Amino acid sequence: MPTSKRRERLSQILGMLEQTRGATIGDLSERLGVSEMTIRRDLELLTSDNKATLVRAGAIPVSHAGYSLSDPRAAGASEEMRIGRKAASLVEKNDVVIIDSGSTTEWLARSLPPDLPVTILCFALNILLGAGKGRERAIVLAGGVMQQERLVFTSPEGVELVRRYRAHKAFLSADGVNLALVVTCADGAEAELKKAAIASSQSRILLADSRKLGRVSPSWFANMKDFDEVITDNGITLEYVEIFRTLGVALHVV
Repeated sequence: MPTSKRRERLSQILGMLEQTRGATIGDLSERLGVSEMTIRRDLELLTSDNKATLVRAGAIPVSHAGYSLSDPRAAGASEEMRIGRKAASLVEKNDVVIIDSGSTTEWLARSLPPDLPVTILCFALNILLGAGKGRERAIVLAGGVMQQERLVFTSPEGVELVRRYRAHKAFLSADGVNLALVVTCADGAEAELKKAAIASSQSRILLADSRKLGRVSPSWFANMKDFDEVITDNGITLEYVEIFRTLGVALHVV
């Protein structure tokens, strides 16, 4: 039976998870002033009570787990968190942003400060839910038929809506970035949404963990030079560092 102090801490943790739609063990440890081991044990207890779902470097509230692409067994989950949070730090007051589908972009949506005035255009259920709500936040959804596996809404009308939009920044995910200077994803319909987002934005930012570098997926949607910035993790090789530098793409390594 948890002590009253632990019950209070469990309640605080659950509140933080609900507020931010997910948090890392390190963040919770720092905010509550206890060790990471203590936080891990608390999260295991919340998981056993079916109140939270553990992911590789943290947890999400169970109320959002069914609409999340975060996988507790997935390699690279902590890198995706860091990349998403770095991307969120690039969003400025009153920005209009397009947030692509994916698990890394989901962390971007979750990491936006709740009081930040921003307009978000998205086309995936996990991004819609991750972005939350607030008096200062406007969310536009490009709808269509939802692909269950990737939680993406696709339709010609959705692509046209993205094309008509004008955004300060587009944050794009990818399944593959390779030496042939192409950026790819797994699905042709999703590729059309990504192309529209690139065409509609002043600044294009690619979110890709180092595992994606060197991969090729079936559907092309961009060249590396189409991006102004890339956010990746410290697993990037010097070869790709030089490629981005030669192309004049700003590189953020987290």
